[in-house]
This record gives sequence, structure tokens and C-alpha cells, in this order.
Amino acid sequence: MKVSNIKDVDKFFEVVDSCAGRVELVTGEGDRLNLKSKLSQYVSLANIFSNGEIPELEIVAYEKEDIEKLMNFMING
Repeated sequence: MKVSNIKDVDKFFEVVDSCAGRVELVTGEGDRLNLKSKLSQYVSLANIFSNGEIPELEIVAYEKEDIEKLMNFMING
């Protein structure tokens, strides 16, 4: 799923951390990085941040409940 305009980055990572299954960031090169890893969160997203916002990401979640959590965050913040 593509997510965009994440303004509350801390809340986004809280939602990712609360997911039961794997949540991955798909890079422009097609690599998949585990977003539940704190190291991956900081290293992989450091280049994406622009003015404290994440403009657009492609993420993959494997559990239905996790997808719903992420969708709820995108809709309701």
C-alpha cells in the first residue's frame, strides 16, 4: 500500500510498532526493509524526511489486522 503525507511520524511508528506481523518499507530499488526494526526506521527513513513529514512511502503489511491499523491511521491520523 502507498501511504502519503504522514505528518505525525512518531504516531506512525507507534502504529507500526503495535502491529503483530511484519511491516516492510519497499525502497525505490525494490528492497524490503523491516519497519519494526528501530535501526531500519532511523536509517531507511532519514533520507525520506522532508520538513518533518514523510511525503510518500510504499509499505507492505501481511496481517489483516495490521493493514486495518495502518489504514485507520492514514484516514483518522
